[in-house]
Amino acid sequence: MLYQLHEMTRSLFSPLVHWAEANAKILTAPSSPFAVIPGAQRMAANYELFHRVGKDYEKPEFDIHSIEIQGQQVPVVQIDALVKPFCKLLRFKRYTDDAGSITGLKNHPTVLVVAPLSGHHATLLRDTVRTLLQDHKVYLTDWIDARMVPMDEGDFGLDDYIAYIQDFIRHIGADNLHVISVCQPTVPVLAAISLMASRGEAVPKSMVMMGGPIDPRENPTAVNNLATEKPLDWFRHNVIHSVPYPYPGRGRMVYPGFLQHTGFVAMNPDRHMQSHWDFYQDLVRGDLEDADTHRRFYDEYNAVLDLPAEYYLDTIRVVFQQHLLPRGEWVVDGERVDPSAIESCALMTIEGELDDISGQGQTRAAHQLCSGIPQDSQLHYTAVGAGHYGIFSGRRWREQVYPQVREFIRKHE
Repeated sequence: MLYQLHEMTRSLFSPLVHWAEANAKILTAPSSPFAVIPGAQRMAANYELFHRVGKDYEKPEFDIHSIEIQGQQVPVVQIDALVKPFCKLLRFKRYTDDAGSITGLKNHPTVLVVAPLSGHHATLLRDTVRTLLQDHKVYLTDWIDARMVPMDEGDFGLDDYIAYIQDFIRHIGADNLHVISVCQPTVPVLAAISLMASRGEAVPKSMVMMGGPIDPRENPTAVNNLATEKPLDWFRHNVIHSVPYPYPGRGRMVYPGFLQHTGFVAMNPDRHMQSHWDFYQDLVRGDLEDADTHRRFYDEYNAVLDLPAEYYLDTIRVVFQQHLLPRGEWVVDGERVDPSAIESCALMTIEGELDDISGQGQTRAAHQLCSGIPQDSQLHYTAVGAGHYGIFSGRRWREQVYPQVREFIRKHE
């Protein structure tokens, strides 16, 4: 009933939200006579703040249409390389008419970026993809909102996630591929490659794991503690709900995006309150540049998706409560996940010094598990001063982390 109540409340408030948006525009449009009314700027700020707090946030666009390579602007086209019910494999293909540049682009390493399925859309990795495109052919997993997947497509659990990753690797071709997993997918990606290695299949040339819970017992954070303080049945009965009409996935059991968003905000409520107050003050002062920065951040941060219930509960149980991967007891479709079976795939782990999502040591634990990889094919890097998002987005990603990733991939290409 909670999901239905949320949808009913959203529908009731929708006219007011749109009315507030219209009033804000009327009071700020240069050609509007109402813009010169005394106090118009302050009234407009109130209306816009109400609109942004109450509005629905749709999935943003990647908006990557070109990149600069060696001083030249190179067009980029987003292509659906492979479409599955719960995920699209996207390719960001670069084009150029320059004969010399074509050869260089063709010789660039191929990278599969596995985005997290943990609440936010894959567009959260926009900066990651844009940076990688300078020196790589880039594929990305774009997970689909579970409420948009019809019931007749079946369930989707953690084992299915692993199977998807393996299918994507096979589709691209493992022989010339490097896999980068960001946060949550470090665990299923390590499992996928371990199972492929155990079967004697071709595996990627390298895997780069960034800020993920390979072993959450190491330096546990508030996120880890939340997952262990309650029994699995508590999560099943308190955060899992049925998708209502009129969504295509009506009847599907999910962990709703609006509940996840509430959890995100509850982790740092003071920071978000201050951010919205600063946004209001910027609007009143007419500081449009800072106000636009706030809009861009929250357009991304507030856009969330529903997670399939099976996948979410599997992750809580396998990764955070039973720690099956580091304990060597994880069995997927009758096969034991054995990272020591990986021998020809280089491993790089990356952690943020100030990461409050995956504590230091959690990702680095992959090196101990992957004992079959030669030491000269293993590397760990700690990004000084970087939090969780800083290791894959923003200035620290571009200036500190990316050069390390680029050189690691080149070394093993």
